[in-house]
Amino acid sequence: MSLMLAQISRKVLRATSVRCAASQWRLVRNASTEPSPAEQPAEFYDIIIAGGGMVGTTLACSLGKNPRLADRRILLLEAAAGFKPPTGQSYSNRVSAISKGTHRLMKTIGAWSHIEATNRVKPVLKMQVWDACSDALITFNYDDMAENISWIVENDVLLASVYRQLEGLDKVQIRYSSKVEECSLIRDGAAMSTVRLANGERLSCELLIGADGYNSLVRKAMAVDNFTLAYNQMGVVATLKLGPGAANNVTAWQRFLPSGPIALLPLSDDMSSLVWSTSVTEAKQLLQLNEPSFVAAVNEAFNKTYPRNNIIDDVTKNITSLISSTTGQKLEPAPAIEAVIENSRAAFPLGLGHTSTYVGQGVCLIGDAAHRVHPLAGQGVNLGFGDVQCLTDTLADANYSGLGLNNLSQLVRYEQERLKHNVPVLLTTHGLQQLYTTDFAPIVGLRSVGLTITNALPPLKKFLMNYAMS
Repeated sequence: MSLMLAQISRKVLRATSVRCAASQWRLVRNASTEPSPAEQPAEFYDIIIAGGGMVGTTLACSLGKNPRLADRRILLLEAAAGFKPPTGQSYSNRVSAISKGTHRLMKTIGAWSHIEATNRVKPVLKMQVWDACSDALITFNYDDMAENISWIVENDVLLASVYRQLEGLDKVQIRYSSKVEECSLIRDGAAMSTVRLANGERLSCELLIGADGYNSLVRKAMAVDNFTLAYNQMGVVATLKLGPGAANNVTAWQRFLPSGPIALLPLSDDMSSLVWSTSVTEAKQLLQLNEPSFVAAVNEAFNKTYPRNNIIDDVTKNITSLISSTTGQKLEPAPAIEAVIENSRAAFPLGLGHTSTYVGQGVCLIGDAAHRVHPLAGQGVNLGFGDVQCLTDTLADANYSGLGLNNLSQLVRYEQERLKHNVPVLLTTHGLQQLYTTDFAPIVGLRSVGLTITNALPPLKKFLMNYAMS
């Protein structure tokens, strides 16, 4: 009974708000002059998501498909003019390693079947990580390759599949070419959050969600502290064709160079995606190389012999012999690169970021608006999708219980749950970035011993693998 009364009260309040707005509009229309955009009443939505992209669009779909939010109107504001589904046979240079948690989310909203139907998803059954400055290596895989570690999917393919799910959701509206210019949050007695678009249009909502990236305007409106750190590195991406002998191509390869990690992610039996983290200077040079020189540079990065310290090599071998039966485990060479797909090379700056709080009264942050990590562990977008699942569950429970969508205590539950997962990942990736961007012998020795011990203890490896890909 209390739940029914709460839902009725909420509907009455919303209806009253709409009637008041309509009355104000009629009064303005009766005036002799046409109202300016600032004088027009703000159109109301229960939830406004500022920022599309993979995370914001998936949140709109997840909220729209949750039966406990069936009475709520949702608006997705996308600054781009529209979304064009990928066409043709060429692969995009922006891909994501989809974790098991993200895989479950995509299945829940119905997008995974469409992703699979494109034949543009590749399972990863094994991952090999090794140090260019020592013999230390670690491999991740389930027994007998019976289970996927992750899936490699192009960002455009994933986004197109989510858009397919939005097509039938009447309560979710998408507005393209809608750049947010200003946000006003619930403060000083205001009943709703409001946004002003670049065209002057004003919108109001019970809950404003910032999914607008690491330069988030919503986060700035919250006036919260945001820690940022530039790595003075860039991530070079490209789509590569593999040479003969790369049958199946189900292994992800990552080698830690003194300048940063280089990774090769499988796209198909003979295509892979490159993510090479390096200095800004070298990144710019790599973009300017002709095709044969770039291919040679990638092959060299995976195979070049760097100066070695015999003491470190002896220590890692002895540790392996003492604590594990994996003695003699051989490093498998990464597949040779034959060609780089034309116009697939690009680069983007790398950095770390984390806001002091994800939530406020009637406002919350998800994805890169709340946290930004180094791509070496492939966890950035998975953290954002984890935010999506957690926030959906939190809002659905709050709405079903009649607590409303802007209840701060409920939003804090979302924040606390995500901090427990996001912060350890952020600290781990930052620590690895610092640990593996040097060839200083003591540091090389420390990381080599740690990697060797981890590789020699299967239960520890399995725990790390399950945690990272959960």
